[in-house]
Amino acid sequence: MDTNLKGKVAVITGAAGVICSAMAKSLAAMGVKTALVDINAEAVEKLAQEIEKEFNVSSIGVAASVLDKESLQKAKKIINNMLGSVDYLINGAGGNSPLATSGVDQMVDSDLEDLDETFFGMKMEGFDKVFDLNFKGTILPTMVFAMDMIDKKSGSIVNVSSMNSFRPLTRIAAYSAAKAAVNNFTQWLAVHFSKMGVRVNAIAPGFLLTNQNRFLLTDEETGEPTARGVKIINNTPMERYGTPDELQGTLLYLLSDWSAFVTGVVIPVDGGFSAYSGV
Repeated sequence: MDTNLKGKVAVITGAAGVICSAMAKSLAAMGVKTALVDINAEAVEKLAQEIEKEFNVSSIGVAASVLDKESLQKAKKIINNMLGSVDYLINGAGGNSPLATSGVDQMVDSDLEDLDETFFGMKMEGFDKVFDLNFKGTILPTMVFAMDMIDKKSGSIVNVSSMNSFRPLTRIAAYSAAKAAVNNFTQWLAVHFSKMGVRVNAIAPGFLLTNQNRFLLTDEETGEPTARGVKIINNTPMERYGTPDELQGTLLYLLSDWSAFVTGVVIPVDGGFSAYSGV
């Protein structure tokens, strides 16, 4: 079966990030025209130039905020004019914040003397930032870019979730909750769009070192794994972090005709983390 990817138009949000820039390149390698959407205009414009040079396929960088519907609508006009109607959407914008991260894994009695490092010390502005970026930042781009797919009754949406969505990790309450919401929305929208020819799925990466989680997993001074990082490796049967390249096969599968009867699923790419009980 032909994957039917070549010549299609894909929008990737959060395209300046480690994961999504790799996704953009993997799509370009398959002949997909890519629209790189990010709040960092300079980064995505540079990436688009690199992609065009390396893969000889059209790519543009477009500045927009995934939390600003008007800016997304302006971006869509640019994309339609320069690349054509949108076939695929990868909702990759996301991230965590230290303001929504507790300093301890579990509360103990001694923490009652100073609650700042516990749940009670987390800041609501941090919660709002993380939840909005990950959840609303998935909904709004979908509202804008999926219109092209509905119009032609064809298309595929892939949301970027996380292993935190299945089993919440300690410390990162807002991020875990937001990614769980992304999973639920993925399933809801898959049903909602099921008679319109548009499929909606998600990828749940395991542990990759990114700019968002590096402060939790590596010591800033020594570069060595933190205690948390060691715990993650010990609970990942493959005993290592994943790489962005290792997400690409699943991405291409979910976008292509190879998954024509697949919608509403969240696929872990996690080195076995979700299968391991720790024993």
